[in-house]
Amino acid sequence: MSVSAQNPILPGFYPDPSICAVGEDFYIVNSSFAYFPGLPIMHSRDLAHWEQIGNVLTRESQLPLDDTDVSQGLFAPTMRYHDGTYYVICTNISHGGNFVVTSDRPEGPYSEPHYIEGADGIDPSLFFDDDGKCYYIGTHPNVEGYKYNGDYFIYIQEFDTVNFKLVGERVEAWNGALRGVHWPEGPHLYHIGRYYYILHAEGGTGPEHAVSVARSESVFGPYENNFCNPIFTHRHLGQKYPIKYVGHADLVQTVNGEWYMVMLAVRPVKQFTTMGRETFLAHVIWENDWPVVNPGLGILSPELNIDLPEYTPVLKKNLLPAVDKLYDFTHMNELTAEFMALRNSKEDMYEFREGEGLYLTCDTELLSGKGAPSYICIRQDCHAFEAAVTLKGDDLFNGARAGMCLFQSQDYNLKLEYSGCNGNVILRRDGQDEKLASLLCPASLVTLVIRVNGIKASLFMLKDGSLETLVSDLDISALSTEVAGGFVGCTIGVYAEDIEERDEKVKALFKSFSYKRLTSAKEDK
Repeated sequence: MSVSAQNPILPGFYPDPSICAVGEDFYIVNSSFAYFPGLPIMHSRDLAHWEQIGNVLTRESQLPLDDTDVSQGLFAPTMRYHDGTYYVICTNISHGGNFVVTSDRPEGPYSEPHYIEGADGIDPSLFFDDDGKCYYIGTHPNVEGYKYNGDYFIYIQEFDTVNFKLVGERVEAWNGALRGVHWPEGPHLYHIGRYYYILHAEGGTGPEHAVSVARSESVFGPYENNFCNPIFTHRHLGQKYPIKYVGHADLVQTVNGEWYMVMLAVRPVKQFTTMGRETFLAHVIWENDWPVVNPGLGILSPELNIDLPEYTPVLKKNLLPAVDKLYDFTHMNELTAEFMALRNSKEDMYEFREGEGLYLTCDTELLSGKGAPSYICIRQDCHAFEAAVTLKGDDLFNGARAGMCLFQSQDYNLKLEYSGCNGNVILRRDGQDEKLASLLCPASLVTLVIRVNGIKASLFMLKDGSLETLVSDLDISALSTEVAGGFVGCTIGVYAEDIEERDEKVKALFKSFSYKRLTSAKEDK
């Protein structure tokens, strides 16, 4: 019995995947940068069907994010399991550096972070050898002198998992497969057969991204270059190939003995990437004690057959990636694991009231700043979708406003908001707001709709029982990695703001929020 996995296995903003197998169960964690909670945890038993079982960092004490840019915060986690304990190691580049958290359950709760003294650089990973010893592998600037941008080295050092300290000698083990390599990063260490392997990315996270591998009979090296490096990349396929930026890989073995590799890649539309880096899967075989990725093909495939029985996720539909989502806030009492906020949200940001809905505080912390705005979102996970929100607009006057936002960063986003009996469309590019449309709609309950197809967006408002168009086919290519920069994909969600300081803050009441996947128009693929 086998199952077919569709690529990407985690569509949307799921970058820097790390995978861990425990018996028949697989777990993936991904980078989350300045979003809270941090590091989503996905679970599967067939590598094809995934469900979100939680987040690694769910308390502010675990994840300080104040004054953090959207593409800062949490970089490149690794998840490993050893002797009854789950370890997640990561870098908070904004606060504290490299740290480890632990739990006896994959979904958590996880411990407070153990920050690792002397562990400079980024992209740490842990490796447990057959004798129980643990090793830290990470990347940092060339200790002999930083000669050019991306002049990094991968280093290895033994790690004490009782005291969470580096011990013994540090070894500068590898600096990449190519001469003058830029950004050897995201290293993982394995012991397979007679060899230790370093699997890592090089070339940066953009068009030159690639996966390379080296091996040694000793954990500290010296490491031998694979002459077939890079063993996996799409950089040779040209800028118009529909899947690009392939790299940052991790290996996993199934109970049947088969090997697979997860990695990130992007799917641009007309050369613009709005969903960010996504998680893909490839088959791996071993020849001459070297990994060969997707043998006979050498690039990512749209689907692949896996020799495992099909797994049916047991959690609620909204916790699954790549499905339509409907949230009736009037019957909710908490936010489920797929929801995120920016940075460390304030205690009074939101509350649920049974039968009424979600009350979101209109705060003076704006989406255009680096504070903690009143914004609750999910990941955009397809090129074409329709999102709709219904809110009560009676109190949204004199600077108070609320609505829906397609958010790439504080400098690039698209808002459809209601304020003062008007529905307004505001496109923010390069830190500047432009009001594109306004529609009078003096109603108590207001429904706002954003419809996206590739790099075009149309925005609507329900008025007198029919959808009134505010803007059609708006170019939103600015909400892409290629224009806005950074490492994140777009999120979509509800927000509330106020340009006035008040003794008693206004609260916007949201009744429902929905996200429906659509079929892309052919010309936008």
